[in-house]
Formats: sequence, C-alpha cells, structure tokens
Amino acid sequence: MPAGTTTDYGTVGLPPKCTADFCLVPLGTPDASVSKQIAEVQRLVRGHPDVKAGKVTWSMHSAGTTLEGSWSAVTNIIGQAHQLLHDQGVVRIQTDIRIGSRTDKKQTAQDKVDAVERLLAADNNQEEPGTVSRIRKQPLPERFVTDLSVSQRHSKDTTTDAPNATAMQGEVSGVIPDK
Repeated sequence: MPAGTTTDYGTVGLPPKCTADFCLVPLGTPDASVSKQIAEVQRLVRGHPDVKAGKVTWSMHSAGTTLEGSWSAVTNIIGQAHQLLHDQGVVRIQTDIRIGSRTDKKQTAQDKVDAVERLLAADNNQEEPGTVSRIRKQPLPERFVTDLSVSQRHSKDTTTDAPNATAMQGEVSGVIPDK
C-alpha cells in the first residue's frame, strides 16, 4: 500500500489457511501432572466437527498439538480447549501459540518436515567430526523379537505410557555410527 494511503482496518480479512502449534498449560491443578487435562483437550480436538469433516488436521507431539486449517477454525479450537478446561474447574490456563501462514504455495506441517528430512538424507553421512550422528529406525535383530508385549517385557516396577509401544515392538531406534 502506498505511503499516506488510509485503510479501513475493520475490513481486513484473515489468511485463508494457517498452521498453529499450541502448548496449553493448565496452572494451579491439584498435582504436578497435567496429562488428564491434556487428554481432555485431545478428546476435544479429535472429536471436533471441523476435524471430523476434514477441515482441520491435527497431530499431537510431546510439547503440544499442531493444527492445520482455516484461521478461524484453528483458533476456535484453541479457544474451545481453554473453555473446556475452565468448565472443568481449571481457573488459569497459559498457552503458547505459534501460527504460520503463507500465500505463495500450499504447504503442510508434514511437507516442512519432509523438506528437512530430504536435506538430511542428502548429507549422505557427510557430517563434520564431533557432530551428533543421525538416528534412524532399524529392524530389531531377530534374537530380540519375542511374542511378549512391551508391558510384559518391563519389570513389574516399571511402566510405559507410550500409546503405541506395542506397535513399535519390532523396531528400535539406533544410532548410525560415524564411518
């Protein structure tokens, strides 16, 4: 817009699509763990009409949730997550939100990850000495594969809260040694 031109800022629209990463932190809960509250937020996200209709996609990770969709739908879900927990007695919630939008091309969160992975794959083990080796999933050696579930392999004093630990039974993360 040329300098000196005025705009009716009340008519400025919203970006049509965005990617938002949010980390909702309930404060003042009875104990240090907030996993119950986060599970409630995930139920909201997964059961939300815009998610079920395919208008918003999501992925949960260890430090929050990524939502992709229209600006209105994405920010609406985050606001509803706040209200859901307030309705359940959480009086204070702090949320960190990072929202990105672009107009030059369509790009998903997975597209961004894939672009970096392609660059790393192109490195072809050309890492500088002293850098951390890349990690990849490798098939578990046959001598370690059993019919026992992950929970049965743990001693009775240890547990796993990994939701897909059984599905990962046949894989192990291993460090690729420097050559």
